[in-house]
Amino acid sequence: MPPFDDTEVYRSILESLPVAVCVVDLQEKIVLWSDGAEKITGHPRHEVIGHSYAAETLLPCDQPGCESSGKDCPLVRAIKMSHVIEGIGYLRHKAGYEIPVRIRAVPVHNAHGSIIGAVETFEDDASASPDHHEDSLKLPGCVDESTGLANHAIMQSHLRETLGTFHEVKVPFSVLYFQLDGLHRFRANFGVEAAELLVGVVARTLEGAIWKTDFVGRWSEDQFMVILNGCREDALYAVRERIRRMVAGNAIDWWGERRSLPIVIGEATVQSSDTLERLVERAEKSLTAASAERSQAATASGNATFGSH
Repeated sequence: MPPFDDTEVYRSILESLPVAVCVVDLQEKIVLWSDGAEKITGHPRHEVIGHSYAAETLLPCDQPGCESSGKDCPLVRAIKMSHVIEGIGYLRHKAGYEIPVRIRAVPVHNAHGSIIGAVETFEDDASASPDHHEDSLKLPGCVDESTGLANHAIMQSHLRETLGTFHEVKVPFSVLYFQLDGLHRFRANFGVEAAELLVGVVARTLEGAIWKTDFVGRWSEDQFMVILNGCREDALYAVRERIRRMVAGNAIDWWGERRSLPIVIGEATVQSSDTLERLVERAEKSLTAASAERSQAATASGNATFGSH
């Protein structure tokens, strides 16, 4: 038999590709997982072959925070609609954070023309990846050592600069204020290492969620701030919900359990009378109100502040 008539040769070629490639059958079971897929997701081949991509939430989706089992996900649409699906999406790395990727899902047909599954390729979306202003962060004292993000002092500097631009030329902007609710208790229960790991996961997701013109940094021990340049109040809800869905799924594997914390979000859009202090105060009040609302809801439902899943 000629060597290239052997299907295992083609499997070997596909598995060795540096591009992330995944093939699923009609039962949504993963039947092929390339070296590139291992690298970009953090999941080695032996962990995923034969598993349902929907159950494992492994593959990228064009909906932030999607659990990859919805009817609108690219692989499902490619199979049901029998045509190529392309777009920008998100995948959850094994470490727990979400990153933007470029997706292409294609239905697979047999010799008779029947669909037998789908193949999806995904790669880091450099065009959607934010510019994290690395040059400014190379200076001593600019970086939060735990996350690699801008520290509090640098975020204050960015806020002053952005506020000054608004007062001069009226370029609008908004801020989002993120808090890991219950981080102190989480640290007390699971230790410093677990807490820092979870903080890092949230930081990576936020870093991947913003655009090139935006800024993200660590505001305090359990808080992050995002400055959304050009974001008006009427657009803030959609942006906040997109990022909220991304961070809502953040968790870490710790001693055999998935551990996470609720993320509470405050917000503020710049006003003509704003000083830095007034803007931050409004964002803090919004965060406090959101935290109180979440606490009341958690108490009513009997949910713990942190948990496993």
